[in-house]
Amino acid sequence: MKRVAVIMGSDSDLPVVEKGITLLQSFEIPFSVHVYSAHRTPEEACRFAKRAREEGYGVLICAAGMAAHLAGVMAANTTLPVIGLPCSAKLLEGSDALLSTVMMPPGIPVAAVGIDAAKNAALLAIEILAVTEESLAKKLREERERNREKVLERDRELSGRYQG
Repeated sequence: MKRVAVIMGSDSDLPVVEKGITLLQSFEIPFSVHVYSAHRTPEEACRFAKRAREEGYGVLICAAGMAAHLAGVMAANTTLPVIGLPCSAKLLEGSDALLSTVMMPPGIPVAAVGIDAAKNAALLAIEILAVTEESLAKKLREERERNREKVLERDRELSGRYQG
């Protein structure tokens, strides 16, 4: 099975990223975690992206706040799918990171999830891998069913409590 690389522009993004890491672990996805900055370690970031396919990766999740150029830099240096995970920061609450992530030039696509949406980034990575891994597709269907049951249980609880 292909691996997922989880790359942060700074280790200050770790509290956000951990929610996605937990999900990758629950799906038994092989992954690695790295800190590479598009601005402070551009050579290392580019080198990682260029070697990612031959190193056995299938998807890169790139988490960054503020200017959030990490996903774009990685996407410019690989043909693997790159998922941008914009992280909130104090000044603009992540809207700057979101715009930096989604506004890529033609020819260098980056998929993007919502601000601080590490769980969705991990799920999207799993869905990409599931295109060729039926066992993952099965686990995704089971996860969706568990989520469905949780919502229906909550409906039963609230409907019973507030019947007039």
